[in-house]
Amino acid sequence: MIRVEGRAKVTGAARYAADAAARGHAHGALVPATIARGRVVSIDDDAALALPGVLAVLHHGNAPRLAEVAGRLGPDASTRVLQSDRVPHTGWPVALVVAETAEQARAAADALVVTYAREQHDVAFTADHPGHYTPERVFPYEPAVTVVGDVDAELAAAPVVVDETYTTPAEHHAPMEPHAATAHWRDGRLDVVDSNQGAFVIAGDLAGLFALDPAAVRVRAEHVGGGFGGKAVTGAHVLLAVLATLRLGRPVRVVLDRAQVFALTGYRPATVQRLRLGADPDGRLRAVDHDSATATSTLHEYVEGTGAGTRVLYAADALRISHRVTRLDVPTPRMMRAPGKAPGSFALESAMDELAHRCGVDPVALRLRNEPAAGPVTGWPFSSRNLAACFTEGTRRFGWDGRDPRPGVRRDGRWLVGTGTAAAVFPALSVPATAAATAEADGTVTIRVGATDLGTGARTALTLLAAEALGLPVDRVRVLIGDSDFGRAPLAGGSWGTSSWGAAVVKAATRLRETLAEPIPAGGITVVGDTAADLGAPAERHRLAFGAQFAEAAVDVATGEVRVRRLLGVFAVGRVVNPTAARGQLVGGMTMGLSQALHEEALWDRTLGTQVNADLAGYHIATNADVPVIEADWVDDPDPEMPGGIKGLGEIGIVGTAAAIANAVWHATGVRHRHLPIRPDRVLLAKPNELV
Repeated sequence: MIRVEGRAKVTGAARYAADAAARGHAHGALVPATIARGRVVSIDDDAALALPGVLAVLHHGNAPRLAEVAGRLGPDASTRVLQSDRVPHTGWPVALVVAETAEQARAAADALVVTYAREQHDVAFTADHPGHYTPERVFPYEPAVTVVGDVDAELAAAPVVVDETYTTPAEHHAPMEPHAATAHWRDGRLDVVDSNQGAFVIAGDLAGLFALDPAAVRVRAEHVGGGFGGKAVTGAHVLLAVLATLRLGRPVRVVLDRAQVFALTGYRPATVQRLRLGADPDGRLRAVDHDSATATSTLHEYVEGTGAGTRVLYAADALRISHRVTRLDVPTPRMMRAPGKAPGSFALESAMDELAHRCGVDPVALRLRNEPAAGPVTGWPFSSRNLAACFTEGTRRFGWDGRDPRPGVRRDGRWLVGTGTAAAVFPALSVPATAAATAEADGTVTIRVGATDLGTGARTALTLLAAEALGLPVDRVRVLIGDSDFGRAPLAGGSWGTSSWGAAVVKAATRLRETLAEPIPAGGITVVGDTAADLGAPAERHRLAFGAQFAEAAVDVATGEVRVRRLLGVFAVGRVVNPTAARGQLVGGMTMGLSQALHEEALWDRTLGTQVNADLAGYHIATNADVPVIEADWVDDPDPEMPGGIKGLGEIGIVGTAAAIANAVWHATGVRHRHLPIRPDRVLLAKPNELV
């Protein structure tokens, strides 16, 4: 089914957060810190306040106070905007200028004079940083260290050992729509239109931070132009909008510019990962040791769980997964599409490819040889595990059989050509949600659920599920989303959206169908579906989506350019509600993985303490010319233990893609790239003489 909101989007009728209009709203322009660490000594706002249209300058000395509350993922000082004179990183908000127009606010922000007391900063992330420590947990709730068996003894006894270090840089979400919010008081309530990934969750955060009754806060996010995890937290933009409306008593809109999006909305942190694999000559794993180091900010401890996939993918006699982190004077990293699994899969699946070569075993056969019968760490059974089916179908469709395993032997003119593969895994989750179904007097049904559509097609999937449960054609079902007043609903994230919101929608629609009476009164009949009691305590089993990624890459040995010619992903993702949108999501994830492999890299100036490529010119993202033929499909993967059999697929598309491309580059050239992105200069500097 095509998008139910598609026409509104392509005609401009869909209204996003920066389009929200409130009568008499003012505009706020954020003033970012220009130092990486220190404090604000003074703010001279005389010149700014004298400019036309300027209404106020908010700073730590006059802004309303926020309540002291813990964040959803532990203590998080990232929300303490304009609450003290401390500067934790460049780009941190030190003031907000409010004016009648956006142009006036920006001009006044430029006129503000801020004096700082600069302190020595540290933005340099290294594998041997003296500040590394072992946290209690990694995102989201896994232990930082896991040990099964005697890893060191098994490595010492293994006939074949791979011991290599892999790195991934910091990567940004870079959604098409910048973060924006408009806040005002309406009928005794705080009313916020925001670009976020979960209106109900953000409303709860605002209620806590501003010491309000949750019933007095309404947040709406009807249309969102991309998020990838960067809109899953209560950001500075919405906090500043609420602070300003409290101060001025009138609506205020705050829209971040692109540099501010880079500085204030999170990113995937850089990682250094050491993989040690010990195996028998036939490739059967005896030991896996996955050690990761990453960085976080001084404001909040976010630890990228790069070992999450390693916990469940392969059987081994001994397994050790460990994470270390260090605090730097940088913005707070956040969850980004397939957090942990995307960078972790690059290291693990690259190491598995190296093991396959050393053992003389086909890379697909090696992975299938190490299929576990149960969870390698927990011993829990899998609700379903169809990774082998993904590889079987993928090898057939990609034409893998008959591949010459020798690297650097296939040429196409000036190009060396190779193929690579990698496995993918992502949790299948479902969390409680509520939905309401109303039978209208005109014979249609309106569904209200606090879902968020980031461009994923959530509205359409929920419309299909509701229509199926009601026994109605889809044109008689209307789904309203993105409103905290619609009741409890999880964020759009974790690939749990359709399974979580969908279960509530199906429950409400089924109850309505069972209780519907004729004639329907003028006000309609409404029933509510709540899945809190349905989910119960989680069973001791692994619910996972799987995938097999395949890539063909060509490398120009004269320029170092890498061109990905083909990508194929075959996935086991449970029931697919809307194949059109599902394929789009998987292809989108694989495109993001291609971008991760070849382009994306946030760069920091150690002297100034600032990111030097905080824009969409210097921060390279794959564009149309970079994207080859990409195919995504799925195998039959029923999972009766998931609501509606739905596992979710928004994130698994990126997992393993970068590794498959890196493995293809090795097969093309014989040169192993263990550091992303695979830039032309790295290809040229690493190129063996015989390939000139």
